[in-house]
Amino acid sequence: MNPNEKLNMSMLCDFYELTMGNGYLKNGYKDKICYFDVFFRRCPDNAGFAIAAGLEQVVKYIQQLHFSEEDIAYLRGRNLFCEEFLTYLRNFRFHGDIWAVPEGTPIFPKEPILTVRAPAIEAQLIETYVLLALNHQSLIATKANRVCRAAAGRTVLEFGSRRAQGADGAIIGARAAYIGGCHGTACTISDQVYGVHAGGTMAHSWVQMFDSEYEAFKTYCETYPTNATLLVDTYNTLKSGVPNAIRAFNEVLKPLGIKNCGIRLDSGDLTYLTVKARQMLDEAGWTDCKISVSNSLDEYIIQDLLRQGAQIDMFGVGERLITARSEPVFGGVYKLVATEAENGTIIPKIKISADPGKITNPHFKKLYRFFGNDTGKAIADYLCLHDETVDDSHDLEIFDPDATWKRKTVYDFTAKELQVPVFQNGNLVYSLPTLEQIRTYCAQQVDSLWDEVKRFDNPHTYYVDLSKKLYDIKYQLLKDNA
Repeated sequence: MNPNEKLNMSMLCDFYELTMGNGYLKNGYKDKICYFDVFFRRCPDNAGFAIAAGLEQVVKYIQQLHFSEEDIAYLRGRNLFCEEFLTYLRNFRFHGDIWAVPEGTPIFPKEPILTVRAPAIEAQLIETYVLLALNHQSLIATKANRVCRAAAGRTVLEFGSRRAQGADGAIIGARAAYIGGCHGTACTISDQVYGVHAGGTMAHSWVQMFDSEYEAFKTYCETYPTNATLLVDTYNTLKSGVPNAIRAFNEVLKPLGIKNCGIRLDSGDLTYLTVKARQMLDEAGWTDCKISVSNSLDEYIIQDLLRQGAQIDMFGVGERLITARSEPVFGGVYKLVATEAENGTIIPKIKISADPGKITNPHFKKLYRFFGNDTGKAIADYLCLHDETVDDSHDLEIFDPDATWKRKTVYDFTAKELQVPVFQNGNLVYSLPTLEQIRTYCAQQVDSLWDEVKRFDNPHTYYVDLSKKLYDIKYQLLKDNA
Protein backbone atom coordinates (compact mmCIF):
# COMPACT_ATOMS: atom_id res chain seq x y z
CA MET A 1 0.00 0.00 0.00
CA ASN A 2 1.18 3.50 -0.84
CA PRO A 3 1.63 5.20 2.59
CA ASN A 4 0.45 8.48 1.06
CA GLU A 5 -2.96 7.03 0.11
CA LYS A 6 -5.91 7.60 2.40
CA LEU A 7 -6.31 4.63 4.71
CA ASN A 8 -9.55 2.64 4.73
CA MET A 9 -10.68 2.82 8.35
CA SER A 10 -12.75 -0.36 7.88
CA MET A 11 -9.44 -2.18 8.27
CA LEU A 12 -8.71 -0.37 11.52
CA CYS A 13 -10.00 -3.29 13.55
CA ASP A 14 -8.44 -5.82 15.85
CA PHE A 15 -7.58 -8.91 13.83
CA TYR A 16 -9.76 -11.10 16.00
CA GLU A 17 -12.84 -9.21 14.81
CA LEU A 18 -12.13 -10.74 11.40
CA THR A 19 -11.34 -14.22 12.66
CA MET A 20 -14.53 -14.21 14.75
CA GLY A 21 -16.51 -12.92 11.79
CA ASN A 22 -15.21 -15.70 9.58
CA GLY A 23 -16.07 -18.19 12.32
CA TYR A 24 -19.56 -16.77 12.76
CA LEU A 25 -20.24 -17.16 9.05
CA LYS A 26 -18.92 -20.73 8.86
CA ASN A 27 -20.97 -21.79 11.88
CA GLY A 28 -24.31 -20.23 10.99
CA TYR A 29 -24.14 -17.10 13.16
CA LYS A 30 -23.82 -14.53 10.34
CA ASP A 31 -27.36 -13.19 10.72
CA LYS A 32 -27.74 -13.68 14.48
CA ILE A 33 -28.88 -10.38 16.00
CA CYS A 34 -26.72 -9.20 18.90
CA TYR A 35 -26.76 -6.27 21.33
CA PHE A 36 -23.52 -4.65 22.49
CA ASP A 37 -23.08 -1.83 25.03
CA VAL A 38 -20.20 0.63 25.15
CA PHE A 39 -19.50 1.72 28.74
CA PHE A 40 -16.59 2.50 31.03
CA ARG A 41 -15.84 1.32 34.53
CA ARG A 42 -14.04 4.25 36.16
CA CYS A 43 -13.66 7.97 35.50
CA PRO A 44 -10.16 9.23 34.66
CA ASP A 45 -8.38 11.00 37.52
CA ASN A 46 -10.93 9.45 39.92
CA ALA A 47 -13.29 12.21 38.83
CA GLY A 48 -16.99 12.31 39.57
CA PHE A 49 -18.02 12.14 35.91
CA ALA A 50 -16.76 12.13 32.34
CA ILE A 51 -17.86 13.86 29.12
CA ALA A 52 -19.09 11.87 26.11
CA ALA A 53 -17.43 12.80 22.81
CA GLY A 54 -16.57 11.20 19.49
CA LEU A 55 -20.04 10.28 18.18
CA GLU A 56 -19.66 12.34 15.00
CA GLN A 57 -16.55 10.36 14.07
CA VAL A 58 -18.41 7.09 14.72
CA VAL A 59 -21.23 8.23 12.43
CA LYS A 60 -18.86 9.11 9.60
CA TYR A 61 -17.01 5.83 10.03
CA ILE A 62 -20.24 3.80 9.82
CA GLN A 63 -21.30 5.68 6.70
CA GLN A 64 -18.01 4.92 4.94
CA LEU A 65 -17.67 1.26 5.95
CA HIS A 66 -16.52 -0.88 3.04
CA PHE A 67 -13.78 -3.32 2.09
CA SER A 68 -11.80 -2.62 -1.08
CA GLU A 69 -10.36 -5.17 -3.46
CA GLU A 70 -6.94 -4.36 -1.99
CA ASP A 71 -8.30 -5.20 1.48
CA ILE A 72 -9.78 -8.47 0.20
CA ALA A 73 -6.49 -9.41 -1.46
CA TYR A 74 -4.59 -8.76 1.76
CA LEU A 75 -7.00 -10.92 3.78
CA ARG A 76 -6.89 -13.71 1.20
CA GLY A 77 -3.11 -13.67 1.50
CA ARG A 78 -3.35 -14.48 5.20
CA ASN A 79 -4.72 -17.96 4.32
CA LEU A 80 -7.17 -17.87 7.23
CA PHE A 81 -10.45 -16.78 5.68
CA CYS A 82 -12.85 -18.73 3.52
CA GLU A 83 -13.91 -17.33 0.13
CA GLU A 84 -17.50 -17.04 1.29
CA PHE A 85 -16.38 -14.65 4.06
CA LEU A 86 -14.28 -12.63 1.63
CA THR A 87 -17.27 -12.32 -0.70
CA TYR A 88 -19.35 -11.20 2.30
CA LEU A 89 -16.81 -8.47 3.06
CA ARG A 90 -16.70 -7.37 -0.58
CA ASN A 91 -20.42 -6.55 -0.35
CA PHE A 92 -20.31 -5.32 3.24
CA ARG A 93 -22.37 -2.47 4.61
CA PHE A 94 -23.79 -1.81 8.08
CA HIS A 95 -27.48 -2.73 8.43
CA GLY A 96 -27.86 -2.38 12.19
CA ASP A 97 -29.26 0.05 14.75
CA ILE A 98 -27.26 2.35 17.03
CA TRP A 99 -28.39 4.44 19.98
CA ALA A 100 -26.06 6.82 21.81
CA VAL A 101 -25.96 9.67 24.30
CA PRO A 102 -25.31 12.98 22.51
CA GLU A 103 -21.81 14.39 22.55
CA GLY A 104 -21.21 16.70 25.49
CA THR A 105 -23.35 14.65 27.90
CA PRO A 106 -21.87 14.02 31.38
CA ILE A 107 -21.57 10.24 31.72
CA PHE A 108 -20.92 7.84 34.57
CA PRO A 109 -19.39 4.39 35.01
CA LYS A 110 -21.28 1.27 33.93
CA GLU A 111 -23.98 3.02 31.93
CA PRO A 112 -24.28 2.45 28.16
CA ILE A 113 -23.10 5.50 26.26
CA LEU A 114 -23.65 3.70 22.96
CA THR A 115 -25.67 0.57 22.13
CA VAL A 116 -25.43 -1.49 18.94
CA ARG A 117 -28.09 -3.89 17.63
CA ALA A 118 -26.84 -5.65 14.52
CA PRO A 119 -26.06 -9.01 12.92
CA ALA A 120 -23.14 -10.64 14.70
CA ILE A 121 -20.41 -9.99 12.13
CA GLU A 122 -21.43 -6.35 11.62
CA ALA A 123 -21.59 -5.68 15.36
CA GLN A 124 -18.22 -7.31 15.88
CA LEU A 125 -16.37 -5.57 13.04
CA ILE A 126 -17.13 -2.03 14.23
CA GLU A 127 -15.96 -2.61 17.82
CA THR A 128 -12.40 -1.33 17.54
CA TYR A 129 -13.08 1.95 15.77
CA VAL A 130 -16.13 2.75 17.89
CA LEU A 131 -14.06 2.32 21.04
CA LEU A 132 -11.12 4.23 19.61
CA ALA A 133 -13.27 7.24 18.69
CA LEU A 134 -15.27 7.38 21.91
CA ASN A 135 -12.37 6.58 24.24
CA HIS A 136 -9.99 9.19 22.85
CA GLN A 137 -12.37 12.09 22.52
CA SER A 138 -14.18 11.39 25.79
CA LEU A 139 -10.79 11.35 27.52
CA ILE A 140 -9.72 14.73 26.12
CA ALA A 141 -13.14 16.37 26.55
CA THR A 142 -13.20 15.20 30.18
CA LYS A 143 -9.72 16.56 30.89
CA ALA A 144 -10.50 19.85 29.13
CA ASN A 145 -13.65 20.27 31.20
CA ARG A 146 -11.65 19.84 34.40
CA VAL A 147 -9.06 22.38 33.25
CA CYS A 148 -11.72 24.89 32.20
CA ARG A 149 -13.62 24.55 35.48
CA ALA A 150 -10.36 25.18 37.35
CA ALA A 151 -9.91 28.38 35.33
CA ALA A 152 -13.17 29.68 36.81
CA GLY A 153 -14.47 31.45 33.72
CA ARG A 154 -11.12 32.61 32.35
CA THR A 155 -10.18 31.80 28.77
CA VAL A 156 -8.45 28.45 28.18
CA LEU A 157 -6.76 27.64 24.88
CA GLU A 158 -5.57 24.18 23.83
CA PHE A 159 -1.84 24.40 23.02
CA GLY A 160 -0.85 20.74 22.71
CA SER A 161 -0.39 19.82 19.03
CA ARG A 162 3.38 19.35 19.21
CA ARG A 163 3.05 16.97 22.17
CA ALA A 164 0.02 14.99 20.95
CA GLN A 165 0.24 11.30 20.08
CA GLY A 166 0.14 11.64 16.32
CA ALA A 167 -1.71 13.90 13.89
CA ASP A 168 -5.18 12.61 14.81
CA GLY A 169 -4.37 13.10 18.48
CA ALA A 170 -3.75 16.78 17.74
CA ILE A 171 -6.54 17.45 15.25
CA ILE A 172 -9.38 15.46 16.82
CA GLY A 173 -8.04 16.24 20.29
CA ALA A 174 -8.54 19.96 19.69
CA ARG A 175 -12.15 19.23 18.71
CA ALA A 176 -12.73 17.28 21.92
CA ALA A 177 -11.04 19.99 24.00
CA TYR A 178 -13.43 22.55 22.52
CA ILE A 179 -16.41 20.38 23.47
CA GLY A 180 -15.05 20.21 27.01
CA GLY A 181 -14.92 24.00 27.29
CA CYS A 182 -11.70 25.32 25.73
CA HIS A 183 -12.19 28.56 23.83
CA GLY A 184 -9.84 27.71 20.97
CA THR A 185 -6.67 25.98 19.88
CA ALA A 186 -3.20 26.60 18.50
CA CYS A 187 -3.85 23.85 15.89
CA THR A 188 -4.60 25.56 12.57
CA ILE A 189 -5.97 22.50 10.79
CA SER A 190 -8.54 21.94 13.55
CA ASP A 191 -9.90 25.38 12.74
CA GLN A 192 -9.93 24.61 9.03
CA VAL A 193 -11.65 21.21 9.43
CA TYR A 194 -13.83 21.63 12.52
CA GLY A 195 -14.10 25.36 13.11
CA VAL A 196 -12.25 25.31 16.43
CA HIS A 197 -10.93 28.88 16.45
CA ALA A 198 -7.13 28.89 16.02
CA GLY A 199 -4.97 31.66 17.37
CA GLY A 200 -1.46 32.55 18.43
CA THR A 201 1.13 35.27 18.28
CA MET A 202 4.85 34.62 18.77
CA ALA A 203 7.44 32.21 20.10
CA HIS A 204 10.74 33.00 21.81
CA SER A 205 12.45 32.62 18.42
CA TRP A 206 10.68 35.79 17.19
CA VAL A 207 12.17 37.77 20.07
CA GLN A 208 15.63 36.25 19.55
CA MET A 209 15.53 36.93 15.80
CA PHE A 210 15.82 40.71 16.29
CA ASP A 211 18.73 42.75 17.56
CA SER A 212 16.77 43.71 20.68
CA GLU A 213 13.71 42.65 22.59
CA TYR A 214 12.20 46.10 22.12
CA GLU A 215 12.68 45.95 18.34
CA ALA A 216 10.97 42.54 18.27
CA PHE A 217 7.99 43.86 20.23
CA LYS A 218 7.71 47.10 18.25
CA THR A 219 7.85 45.25 14.93
CA TYR A 220 5.18 42.79 16.01
CA CYS A 221 2.87 45.60 17.16
CA GLU A 222 3.36 47.35 13.82
CA THR A 223 2.65 44.15 11.90
CA TYR A 224 -0.35 42.97 13.99
CA PRO A 225 -1.68 46.01 15.86
CA THR A 226 -5.05 44.39 16.62
CA ASN A 227 -3.53 41.08 17.74
CA ALA A 228 -0.50 42.14 19.75
CA THR A 229 0.28 39.67 22.52
CA LEU A 230 3.97 39.87 23.39
CA LEU A 231 6.01 37.06 24.96
CA VAL A 232 7.87 38.82 27.77
CA ASP A 233 10.00 36.11 29.40
CA THR A 234 12.69 35.46 26.76
CA TYR A 235 15.27 37.36 28.80
CA ASN A 236 14.09 38.96 32.04
CA THR A 237 10.35 39.34 32.53
CA LEU A 238 10.24 42.26 34.96
CA LYS A 239 13.48 44.08 34.13
CA SER A 240 13.13 44.11 30.35
CA GLY A 241 10.16 42.09 29.08
CA VAL A 242 7.26 44.01 30.59
CA PRO A 243 8.94 47.45 30.29
CA ASN A 244 9.74 46.84 26.61
CA ALA A 245 6.17 45.65 26.00
CA ILE A 246 4.79 48.83 27.60
CA ARG A 247 7.14 50.94 25.50
CA ALA A 248 6.02 49.20 22.29
CA PHE A 249 2.36 49.58 23.25
CA ASN A 250 2.89 53.27 23.96
CA GLU A 251 4.73 54.00 20.73
CA VAL A 252 2.68 51.87 18.32
CA LEU A 253 -0.77 51.08 19.73
CA LYS A 254 -1.59 54.21 21.72
CA PRO A 255 -1.41 56.58 18.70
CA LEU A 256 -3.83 54.22 16.91
CA GLY A 257 -6.27 54.31 19.83
CA ILE A 258 -5.87 50.58 20.40
CA LYS A 259 -6.26 49.46 24.01
CA ASN A 260 -6.68 45.73 23.56
CA CYS A 261 -3.36 43.94 23.76
CA GLY A 262 -1.64 41.30 25.83
CA ILE A 263 1.49 39.79 27.29
CA ARG A 264 2.33 36.12 27.79
CA LEU A 265 4.59 34.35 30.26
CA ASP A 266 5.86 30.83 29.66
CA SER A 267 8.19 30.33 32.63
CA GLY A 268 9.07 31.37 36.15
CA ASP A 269 6.95 31.89 39.26
CA LEU A 270 3.71 32.69 37.48
CA THR A 271 1.93 33.99 40.57
CA TYR A 272 4.68 36.46 41.49
CA LEU A 273 5.40 37.53 37.93
CA THR A 274 1.77 38.09 36.93
CA VAL A 275 1.05 40.13 40.07
CA LYS A 276 4.07 42.37 39.41
CA ALA A 277 3.31 42.58 35.68
CA ARG A 278 -0.30 43.55 36.36
CA GLN A 279 0.87 46.33 38.67
CA MET A 280 3.34 47.63 36.07
CA LEU A 281 0.78 47.54 33.26
CA ASP A 282 -1.89 49.29 35.33
CA GLU A 283 0.50 52.01 36.46
CA ALA A 284 1.40 52.60 32.81
CA GLY A 285 -2.28 52.95 31.91
CA TRP A 286 -2.64 49.59 30.16
CA THR A 287 -5.45 48.30 32.36
CA ASP A 288 -7.07 46.47 29.44
CA CYS A 289 -3.90 44.55 28.63
CA LYS A 290 -4.54 40.83 29.18
CA ILE A 291 -2.06 38.52 30.85
CA SER A 292 -1.82 34.97 29.55
CA VAL A 293 0.36 32.13 30.80
CA SER A 294 1.49 28.70 29.67
CA ASN A 295 4.08 26.11 30.81
CA SER A 296 2.91 22.56 31.63
CA LEU A 297 -0.36 23.63 33.22
CA ASP A 298 -3.18 21.41 34.41
CA GLU A 299 -6.30 21.82 36.55
CA TYR A 300 -4.42 21.56 39.84
CA ILE A 301 -1.71 24.09 38.92
CA ILE A 302 -4.33 26.50 37.59
CA GLN A 303 -6.39 26.12 40.75
CA ASP A 304 -3.34 26.80 42.92
CA LEU A 305 -2.26 29.83 40.87
CA LEU A 306 -5.66 31.46 41.27
CA ARG A 307 -5.82 30.65 44.99
CA GLN A 308 -2.44 32.36 45.37
CA GLY A 309 -3.76 35.54 43.76
CA ALA A 310 -2.14 35.23 40.33
CA GLN A 311 -3.35 37.90 37.89
CA ILE A 312 -4.14 35.78 34.84
CA ASP A 313 -6.74 36.33 32.13
CA MET A 314 -5.97 33.39 29.86
CA PHE A 315 -4.34 29.96 30.14
CA GLY A 316 -2.63 28.08 27.33
CA VAL A 317 -2.69 24.39 28.26
CA GLY A 318 -0.69 21.93 26.20
CA GLU A 319 0.75 18.49 26.87
CA ARG A 320 -1.14 17.76 30.07
CA LEU A 321 -4.44 18.36 28.30
CA ILE A 322 -3.93 16.92 24.80
CA THR A 323 -2.42 13.71 26.24
CA ALA A 324 -4.50 13.70 29.44
CA ARG A 325 -1.09 13.09 31.00
CA SER A 326 -2.30 12.36 34.54
CA GLU A 327 -4.33 9.38 33.27
CA PRO A 328 -4.03 8.94 29.52
CA VAL A 329 -6.47 6.05 29.03
CA PHE A 330 -10.26 6.14 28.95
CA GLY A 331 -11.31 2.59 29.74
CA GLY A 332 -14.37 2.23 27.54
CA VAL A 333 -15.30 -1.37 26.68
CA TYR A 334 -17.66 -3.05 24.20
CA LYS A 335 -19.58 -5.96 25.70
CA LEU A 336 -22.26 -8.34 24.47
CA VAL A 337 -25.39 -7.85 26.60
CA ALA A 338 -28.05 -9.79 24.66
CA THR A 339 -28.85 -11.84 21.59
CA GLU A 340 -32.10 -12.23 19.72
CA ALA A 341 -33.88 -15.53 19.02
CA GLU A 342 -35.49 -16.18 15.64
CA ASN A 343 -38.90 -15.33 17.11
CA GLY A 344 -37.59 -11.93 18.25
CA THR A 345 -37.24 -12.83 21.92
CA ILE A 346 -34.31 -10.99 23.50
CA ILE A 347 -32.03 -13.26 25.50
CA PRO A 348 -29.94 -11.42 28.12
CA LYS A 349 -26.22 -12.17 28.37
CA ILE A 350 -23.88 -11.42 31.26
CA LYS A 351 -20.10 -11.45 31.74
CA ILE A 352 -19.09 -12.68 35.18
CA SER A 353 -15.73 -12.03 36.79
CA ALA A 354 -13.96 -12.58 40.10
CA ASP A 355 -13.58 -8.80 39.98
CA PRO A 356 -17.07 -7.45 40.81
CA GLY A 357 -16.32 -4.29 38.85
CA LYS A 358 -16.12 -6.33 35.65
CA ILE A 359 -19.55 -7.92 35.98
CA THR A 360 -21.76 -6.47 33.25
CA ASN A 361 -25.35 -5.26 33.35
CA PRO A 362 -27.22 -7.56 30.93
CA HIS A 363 -30.03 -7.04 28.43
CA PHE A 364 -31.20 -4.43 25.95
CA LYS A 365 -31.71 -1.37 28.12
CA LYS A 366 -32.87 2.22 28.35
CA LEU A 367 -30.88 4.89 30.18
CA TYR A 368 -32.65 7.69 32.04
CA ARG A 369 -31.41 10.68 34.01
CA PHE A 370 -33.54 11.93 36.89
CA PHE A 371 -33.64 15.66 37.64
CA GLY A 372 -35.00 17.01 40.91
CA ASN A 373 -38.02 19.22 40.25
CA ASP A 374 -37.08 21.47 43.17
CA THR A 375 -33.49 22.17 42.01
CA GLY A 376 -33.23 21.13 38.37
CA LYS A 377 -30.10 19.20 39.34
CA ALA A 378 -29.35 15.63 38.23
CA ILE A 379 -29.94 13.25 41.14
CA ALA A 380 -29.40 9.77 39.63
CA ASP A 381 -29.19 7.77 36.41
CA TYR A 382 -31.45 4.77 35.91
CA LEU A 383 -31.10 1.64 33.79
CA CYS A 384 -34.19 -0.36 32.92
CA LEU A 385 -35.31 -2.88 30.31
CA HIS A 386 -35.90 -1.56 26.81
CA ASP A 387 -39.68 -2.05 27.11
CA GLU A 388 -40.06 -0.40 30.51
CA THR A 389 -41.30 3.16 30.89
CA VAL A 390 -40.68 5.55 33.76
CA ASP A 391 -43.67 7.25 35.35
CA ASP A 392 -42.07 10.28 36.97
CA SER A 393 -45.39 11.38 38.48
CA HIS A 394 -44.91 8.77 41.22
CA ASP A 395 -42.12 7.84 43.64
CA LEU A 396 -39.79 5.17 42.25
CA GLU A 397 -37.66 2.53 43.98
CA ILE A 398 -34.23 2.02 42.40
CA PHE A 399 -31.63 -0.66 43.09
CA ASP A 400 -27.85 -0.49 43.48
CA PRO A 401 -26.38 -2.96 40.92
CA ASP A 402 -23.39 -3.75 43.15
CA ALA A 403 -25.18 -4.39 46.45
CA THR A 404 -28.07 -6.80 46.97
CA TRP A 405 -29.26 -4.90 50.04
CA LYS A 406 -29.00 -1.30 48.88
CA ARG A 407 -31.99 0.50 47.40
CA LYS A 408 -33.57 3.90 47.64
CA THR A 409 -36.62 5.85 46.58
CA VAL A 410 -36.58 8.92 44.32
CA TYR A 411 -39.44 11.38 44.37
CA ASP A 412 -40.49 14.71 42.83
CA PHE A 413 -38.33 14.21 39.76
CA THR A 414 -38.43 14.48 35.98
CA ALA A 415 -37.02 11.61 33.92
CA LYS A 416 -35.13 12.22 30.65
CA GLU A 417 -34.09 9.38 28.37
CA LEU A 418 -30.44 9.92 27.47
CA GLN A 419 -29.77 7.71 24.46
CA VAL A 420 -31.09 8.87 21.09
CA PRO A 421 -31.50 6.83 17.87
CA VAL A 422 -28.53 7.35 15.57
CA PHE A 423 -28.84 4.58 12.95
CA GLN A 424 -31.88 2.48 12.08
CA ASN A 425 -31.46 -0.39 9.62
CA GLY A 426 -28.11 1.10 8.68
CA ASN A 427 -29.59 4.50 7.81
CA LEU A 428 -28.59 7.66 9.67
CA VAL A 429 -31.63 9.08 11.51
CA TYR A 430 -29.80 11.55 13.73
CA SER A 431 -29.07 15.15 12.77
CA LEU A 432 -25.51 15.83 13.83
CA PRO A 433 -25.36 19.06 15.84
CA THR A 434 -22.75 21.71 15.13
CA LEU A 435 -19.64 21.78 17.27
CA GLU A 436 -20.84 25.03 18.82
CA GLN A 437 -24.16 23.41 19.74
CA ILE A 438 -22.33 20.46 21.33
CA ARG A 439 -20.10 22.77 23.36
CA THR A 440 -23.08 24.82 24.61
CA TYR A 441 -25.02 21.65 25.45
CA CYS A 442 -22.03 20.30 27.37
CA ALA A 443 -21.77 23.44 29.50
CA GLN A 444 -25.50 23.32 30.26
CA GLN A 445 -25.43 19.65 31.23
CA VAL A 446 -22.34 20.01 33.45
CA ASP A 447 -24.12 22.90 35.16
CA SER A 448 -26.95 20.49 36.02
CA LEU A 449 -24.58 18.45 38.21
CA TRP A 450 -24.18 19.18 41.92
CA ASP A 451 -20.90 20.84 42.91
CA GLU A 452 -20.14 17.85 45.10
CA VAL A 453 -20.02 15.63 41.99
CA LYS A 454 -17.70 18.13 40.28
CA ARG A 455 -15.05 18.20 43.03
CA PHE A 456 -11.59 17.32 41.76
CA ASP A 457 -10.74 15.31 44.87
CA ASN A 458 -13.04 12.76 46.52
CA PRO A 459 -16.13 13.70 44.49
CA HIS A 460 -19.54 12.53 45.61
CA THR A 461 -20.50 9.19 44.02
CA TYR A 462 -23.30 9.73 41.54
CA TYR A 463 -25.77 6.84 41.46
CA VAL A 464 -26.39 4.69 38.39
CA ASP A 465 -29.08 2.29 39.56
CA LEU A 466 -31.25 -0.44 38.08
CA SER A 467 -34.96 -1.05 37.78
CA LYS A 468 -36.41 -3.92 39.80
CA LYS A 469 -36.92 -6.02 36.65
CA LEU A 470 -33.35 -5.51 35.43
CA TYR A 471 -31.98 -6.05 38.92
CA ASP A 472 -33.83 -9.39 39.22
CA ILE A 473 -32.65 -10.57 35.79
CA LYS A 474 -29.05 -9.72 36.58
CA TYR A 475 -29.01 -11.58 39.86
CA GLN A 476 -30.81 -14.59 38.41
CA LEU A 477 -28.11 -14.82 35.74
CA LEU A 478 -25.45 -14.57 38.46
CA LYS A 479 -27.10 -17.42 40.36
CA ASP A 480 -27.50 -19.53 37.25
CA ASN A 481 -23.82 -19.16 36.36
CA ALA A 482 -22.38 -19.34 39.88
